[in-house]
Amino acid sequence: MVITQIQLTERQRELLEQLAEAKNISFKEIIKQAIDDFLKTQKAIKAAGRFYSGVTDLSENHDEYLKKVFSNY
Repeated sequence: MVITQIQLTERQRELLEQLAEAKNISFKEIIKQAIDDFLKTQKAIKAAGRFYSGVTDLSENHDEYLKKVFSNY
């Protein structure tokens, strides 16, 4: 693990603490999950439209295809 220091607004801190409490996890864990979710999203956005998939039902079943991609993380 690497220790990293960041600055949050009071509102950001408050909302993240509320979310962590609602999920019954630590503040640190909610930050790590948020970062993981952000990185997954960025990877998906970067890949979108870059390749010809040959899949003819992608627009109809995109959620199922995304589940398969994200299940690797």
